Amino acid sequence: MQDRDRVLHKAKAFRRLAHKTQVFVSPVTDHYRTRLSHTLEVAQIARTIARALGLNEDLTEAIGLAHDLGHTPYGHAGEEALEEALQRAVPGLHFHHAAHSLRVVDRLENDGEGLNLTWEVRNGIVSHTKGRGDLATLESGAATLEAEVVMYADRIAYLNHDIDDARRAGLLRLDDLPPTALHRLGATHGERIDTLVTDVITQSWEQAQIRMSDSAVAAMDEVKEFLFDHVYLGDSAANAERGRIKQLVTALFDHYLANPDQLPRPHPSLDLAQVDDRARAVCDYVAGMTDR
Repeated sequence: MQDRDRVLHKAKAFRRLAHKTQVFVSPVTDHYRTRLSHTLEVAQIARTIARALGLNEDLTEAIGLAHDLGHTPYGHAGEEALEEALQRAVPGLHFHHAAHSLRVVDRLENDGEGLNLTWEVRNGIVSHTKGRGDLATLESGAATLEAEVVMYADRIAYLNHDIDDARRAGLLRLDDLPPTALHRLGATHGERIDTLVTDVITQSWEQAQIRMSDSAVAAMDEVKEFLFDHVYLGDSAANAERGRIKQLVTALFDHYLANPDQLPRPHPSLDLAQVDDRARAVCDYVAGMTDR
């Protein structure tokens, strides 16, 4: 409970999520998801599963609320640009939002002192994502059942709310989705959430790991691949600004790398005379920005 409260009440990065892209950049209406509304949906789904399975709800919620604190502005396009810029500046260094989320709670929040979260929450933060990988084929690194719950809740949340937002944007109709997956999961947002949450609970009951049925995993992975091909990547309207976003993030990175004196309050452990520390300080600052 203390960890959850520290994220909610002390983490400035949590409040900034309200102004960071989930999928749609600078939407013209107020009803599209942001990184903050996504985080709240993940935490709610995860807590529902944890409660049904008799797990630690506070631990699960704390992981869910903190899992995306290190995300860049402009969603995954911003993350991709920051990783590429960092690699050009210092080959061998990497940027990934899960690892950076851990850095946020460990080193950057609370005026550089960190939030002093428990090991279990920190493990859940860094192991929550599988990227585009199929759920059945990847090891997560999660050390607790609660962390595994958040990993599933993250994918359940984003696949379903991204369908909702893509329909709102006119990018797809419901019958564009793979028919076998739609038949398995349900025709409405609520039906799909209920199907997947119930499946996780049923399949994980009194088991040593969190899991889903093969048919649910297959349906969810089918929807995931469809969204990557037709919404997240390719020529969709959601992806139309990708090039401009990457140019902007790259320009910001290069500017601050060349002008480290303009970085506000870099972490005191970093020596800006050293290029790798300077690049890390720039990542800290640019990743902490909001879209606006």
